[in-house]
Amino acid sequence: MARKKNDDTGKPADEVPAMPPPDMPEGVSSVDRLPVIIHAQYIRDLSFENPNAPMPLRKAAGESKIDVDFSMDARQVEVPGYENSYEVALYVSVHAKKGEMSTFIIELEYGMMVTLQDVPADKIHPLLLIEMPNYMFPYVRAIVSDLTQQAGYLPFFLSPVNFKALYRKRFGGPQVKDHSIPEKKKSA
Repeated sequence: MARKKNDDTGKPADEVPAMPPPDMPEGVSSVDRLPVIIHAQYIRDLSFENPNAPMPLRKAAGESKIDVDFSMDARQVEVPGYENSYEVALYVSVHAKKGEMSTFIIELEYGMMVTLQDVPADKIHPLLLIEMPNYMFPYVRAIVSDLTQQAGYLPFFLSPVNFKALYRKRFGGPQVKDHSIPEKKKSA
């Protein structure tokens, strides 16, 4: 069976590059990426407590309440063969209660090792603590939902997080200039 040819280029129709969206600025490729290499993603620390099991698994009196807290951190690390390497950590704490009884407690520290390329110094801190947590969040969300389901509860899905708002709450608005990253730590 012959492949259908595109009338304009003579190339097979499935090999013709897609046209960029009309609102894309000139000189910007549709495959432009962040100046980041992600080397690894991993669980640094994980704790799941089911302190009153099996009681919470039964219907209990009281209103359900779930408290969720997020924080993020970054530090520069020495990785042989790479300059500008950082470890970014996303912390999440989930504490579920039914009335006064704790049903479950999750504490998770999820890490990512990255190398930055050609990033202006004033953009490094926000890139590490806003953009990288956005990439990590789907994995953290899956871990939390899997944990709760494996513990006998309905899966608990974390709601989307505005890491930019968390960043501004912690470090201030765009006027903040001193975004220092902790000193390099040698890694094996």
